[in-house]
Amino acid sequence: MPDSNPINVFKFCPKCGSENFPAISKRSLKCASCGFHYFINSSTAVAGIVINTKGELLLTRRAIQPHFGMLDLPGGFVDPGESAENALIRELKEELGIEVEAMEYFGSAPNEYIYSEFTVFTLDLAYCVKPVSLEGLKPMDDISGFEFVLPEKVDFNELPAISMQYFVRQLINKNGNY
Repeated sequence: MPDSNPINVFKFCPKCGSENFPAISKRSLKCASCGFHYFINSSTAVAGIVINTKGELLLTRRAIQPHFGMLDLPGGFVDPGESAENALIRELKEELGIEVEAMEYFGSAPNEYIYSEFTVFTLDLAYCVKPVSLEGLKPMDDISGFEFVLPEKVDFNELPAISMQYFVRQLINKNGNY
């Protein structure tokens, strides 16, 4: 697979269309024709850490690429103009029908999300979520299913996102006391 880093993918200036759009650092390109300076920044994504009364972590199965069929924490990208907290409330509702009673920030981790052979660098924010209820969950949107697993029993080979692995490891290190 070719290098999917945006530095190596962007060939034309998105403002004027010039081919004279070289990388000037590891994270930016600048058009020699119009002066447009493009920075490769992280997108923001959110993940929910939801624990049931048995101490099991809610994991979802991806219904889309990348990592179709693999495990993930519920969540997704933050839309422009949306707070991280509102994004997580929206994503949990869209993916599983979960209503959020309360949430608390857990931590952040960088990640690389490769989609359509293009790297999207993300900063993933995790929140511990207290749902109104876990009854009647239904997989929707971009997930095909869900399961509850004790954090120490999570198969990290099934959880491909580095950031999600980090969050589960942090949860295990805290012995579930978040």
